[in-house]
Amino acid sequence: MIPIKDYNPTRSFAVLTFALIVLNVMVFIKDRLTGHYERVLVQTDQGAMAVTQFVGGLSERLALVPAQFISHPFMAWPTIFTSMFLHGNWLHIGSNMLYLWIFGNNIEDTLGKSRFLFFYFTCGIAAAIAQVLSDPTSSIPMVGASGAIAGVLGAYLILFPRARILTLVPIFIIFFTIEIPAYFIIGYWALIQFANAYWLGGGEMGRGGVAYYAHLGGFAAGVALILLQGGGSSGKRRRATRGFF
Repeated sequence: MIPIKDYNPTRSFAVLTFALIVLNVMVFIKDRLTGHYERVLVQTDQGAMAVTQFVGGLSERLALVPAQFISHPFMAWPTIFTSMFLHGNWLHIGSNMLYLWIFGNNIEDTLGKSRFLFFYFTCGIAAAIAQVLSDPTSSIPMVGASGAIAGVLGAYLILFPRARILTLVPIFIIFFTIEIPAYFIIGYWALIQFANAYWLGGGEMGRGGVAYYAHLGGFAAGVALILLQGGGSSGKRRRATRGFF
C-alpha cells in the first residue's frame, strides 16, 4: 500500500516540513554528485563479505556507523543528525519524502513550528539510538530520515486515527486507489516493522538492509511525545489555537 494524499486540511502552509524535504533532496543530490558505487569488503557478524556500496560521497563521511559511535561517542555524535539527511537511493528518499509530506504537515500544524522541529529531531535521535543498541558492532553506515518520519507516523496515529488517506493498493498486477483510515495504513506499516525486526533481527542491517529497529524507535518516540502533550486532544486544540510557538 502506497499513500498518495490525506484529506486532513491544515490551517497554513507547512513551511518546516517543506524545508526539510528540500534540504533532504539537496543533500541527496550533492551526495550523488560526489560519490560512486564500488564493490567493497564489509565486516559483519558472519565475517567479511563483498557488497556493492556507495563510497566517496557525503554518506561515507557523515553516516552514522554503530561500531564507531559505540567506540568513539564524543567524536561520532554529530552523525546522528547528519545521517538523517542522507539516503541510499532515489527510491529511499522518494518514499521517505512522500510520507513526510503527507503526514508531516498536520503534525507541524498541530505542534507549531519550533515544537515540531524539536519533535522531529528527538524522534530521529531515538531511532538512531534504538538501531545502534540493536547491533552495536555493525560497521554498516546508517542513513535516512525514516526514523524521524516514523515518529511523525506515530504522532499522526494518535492525533488523527480516522483521517482518510488516499492509497494506491495493488491487486495482482493492477493498482487501485481507495480511501483508507489512517489507523489502518499506519497500523499495517507498524506491524510490518515489528514483524521484520523480529524475523530479520532488525532488518539484516549487517547485510545493508533496512534498519527496522530505527523505525520502531522513532515510532515509539513519536507516540510517547504526543501522549505526553495530551494525546488526541492536541488535534482538537489546534482548531482553536495557532501561531509560531
